[in-house]
Amino acid sequence: MQALTLPALRGWRWISEGFVLFRKKHLMLSLLVFGYWVLMALVNSLPVVGQIAATLLVPAFSVGLMNACRMIEQGVPLPSDVLFSGFRQNLRALLMLGALYIAFSVAILAVSSAVDGGALFRFVTLGQRPSGGAVAEEVSLSVLVALVLFAPVLMAYWFAPVLAAWHGLSAGKSLFFSLVASWRNWRAFLVYGAVVTLVGAFVPGLVAGVLGSLFASAGQFFSVVFTVAMILVLLPTLYASFYVSYRDVFVSVDEHA
Repeated sequence: MQALTLPALRGWRWISEGFVLFRKKHLMLSLLVFGYWVLMALVNSLPVVGQIAATLLVPAFSVGLMNACRMIEQGVPLPSDVLFSGFRQNLRALLMLGALYIAFSVAILAVSSAVDGGALFRFVTLGQRPSGGAVAEEVSLSVLVALVLFAPVLMAYWFAPVLAAWHGLSAGKSLFFSLVASWRNWRAFLVYGAVVTLVGAFVPGLVAGVLGSLFASAGQFFSVVFTVAMILVLLPTLYASFYVSYRDVFVSVDEHA
């Protein structure tokens, strides 16, 4: 298996082609993504084990969403249990990916504790908000440290669930190939991240601010509209773009030959 190296502007096409894929079955994909988030919220709300269980299950559910995107692209009818289809594809490796994600996250938070005395760790795990100006500054620095350390983890997990489920790779191999593929395409991912930030945060915030300054109630109204649009359009488009990025890097060899 070989990962292609794509041009930077391909990152923009992941979003645009993800939206095209979303439009093919917009209602179905929106319902699947909404159902996924509801299930994750329910599992996460379980006392003691909820947060751990939710993290363990994320790779399998993400594969279910990728199965749905692939079926939509191929014009195949989606079965009613497509969201759970990932649990039938190399489940052991997918659960191991979830367990390793927990281990990586704890390790990163432990490193950040050297900066802020464990304030960020307590906030993430226990929900204890830091107080005091000096502590807040230390937490800001530890967040920056955590983000830098988390970047390679995100790269390793971007393609890993699909590689484990569709290619039968072990958790370790899927993480390795995903990391290599993401690194080889860092330019495309940089453009992709910039577009997601622009569409998902900067533009809506700017419009809400302008409307709020012109009309007292317009900013709040736009915030409600944007929240609904994010759930029904933006999030499903993002999940579709995840599939498009995998398809481009690992599958569409002929298109880039």
